[in-house]
Amino acid sequence: MKICVSATANSIDAQVDPRFGRCSYFVIVDSENMQFEVIPNVASGAMDGAGTQAAQTIAGKGAKVLITGNVGPNAFQALAAAGIKVVVSASGTVRQAVEKYKRGKLGETGSATVSGHFGMGRGGGRGQGRRGWET
Repeated sequence: MKICVSATANSIDAQVDPRFGRCSYFVIVDSENMQFEVIPNVASGAMDGAGTQAAQTIAGKGAKVLITGNVGPNAFQALAAAGIKVVVSASGTVRQAVEKYKRGKLGETGSATVSGHFGMGRGGGRGQGRRGWET
């Protein structure tokens, strides 16, 4: 089975990149024999849609599982549509992450636990609301 891991460098011994759509490389590992192929992530510099473009890239390579740190909601939807199982919160090297997955130490996630883009709304939490409810 082909397992894709987001990586910081072009090696099976590179660190897992916590970003999916903006990672530098994808390492596609054959779980049977640990042979691998490295693919530069050309979508990493995209103005927008990097995650969905990255999902298309790894789907085209036949990956069945993605191991990464985090996946945004649009990328998750694209991965799910391609039938790719998603594993988040991975760390260590690509090799270690694949070995952990093979031993059942990394679990697949569902869309409810995939997030990643945290930020502040317009108000910034500074009490911008009205107090008209008090009398």
